[in-house]
Amino acid sequence: MNAADPVAVYLSMLEHERRLSEHTLRGYTHELGELVKLANGRALETLTATDMRGAVSRAHAGGLSARSIAHRLSAWRAFYRWLALRVEMPANPVATVRAPKRAKTLPKALSVDDAHTLMEAPLAGTPEALRDHAILELFYSSGLRLAELVGLDVQFVDTENHRSAGWLDLVSAEVTVLGKGGRRRSVPVGGKAIAALRAWIDVRGPFVKLDPHALFLSVRGNRMSPGVVRERVKRMALMAGIPSNVHPHVLRHSFATHVLQSSGDLRAVQELLGHASITATQVYTSLDFQHLARVYDLAHPRAKKRD
Repeated sequence: MNAADPVAVYLSMLEHERRLSEHTLRGYTHELGELVKLANGRALETLTATDMRGAVSRAHAGGLSARSIAHRLSAWRAFYRWLALRVEMPANPVATVRAPKRAKTLPKALSVDDAHTLMEAPLAGTPEALRDHAILELFYSSGLRLAELVGLDVQFVDTENHRSAGWLDLVSAEVTVLGKGGRRRSVPVGGKAIAALRAWIDVRGPFVKLDPHALFLSVRGNRMSPGVVRERVKRMALMAGIPSNVHPHVLRHSFATHVLQSSGDLRAVQELLGHASITATQVYTSLDFQHLARVYDLAHPRAKKRD
């Protein structure tokens, strides 16, 4: 190992051996760049827990959110676990350092009425409109993450130059995606979404230029980027008159909330979302209770007004 630049070696390992996504790799690169700034010329293995706590305090005072600080510490902690196997260190300086406590916030979800309004909004009839409608329907039908959706191919491909990260199967009415932690799962696709996807695929041909495999393509023939998909979702929601800020994760939350409200099966929602732990899914029980509380307040003649 090039001891003079352990960060470069580590990032190369993440890219070529662990094969992290481009987005995740950018995150690690940024956070480890902050670690190098903190060291200010010192060898990284000489940094102490005191250095780390000082960095956390300064970041928090500078307005960095508790979530972002926790993400930074997680990246640093993983790097030091790797470094400790290669150079002599007294201890992992991040091991006992914790981020500030985060305020508990519930994910935002559309009401069933707003979701229906968004999905049933009139279409312009252009190929781009059919593509964007298929994106909306697939997000809400299957609860995909943004990265999972943009990674989808129109069908499974396994060649020397390209192997599908995720793919659509219209016959089985399901998508197979590669989620967080490299966990692969298959998710059903509802009838409305299948119809929207078929309509898009029927007009997709002229878009196939640079990437013949991608399910969702830009007018230039590239696989649609996460930023463009996020912007298209927001624009469609505004055009449909939805008052809240709608982005792909809102549609994922809406999917999970509405499935849980209808089924009550938290374990099934966990599997559909691709959560490694049921703990991550349990937040939707709070959303479900909020929904029931609103119904109660509106329907019960002696319900007390709630804050």
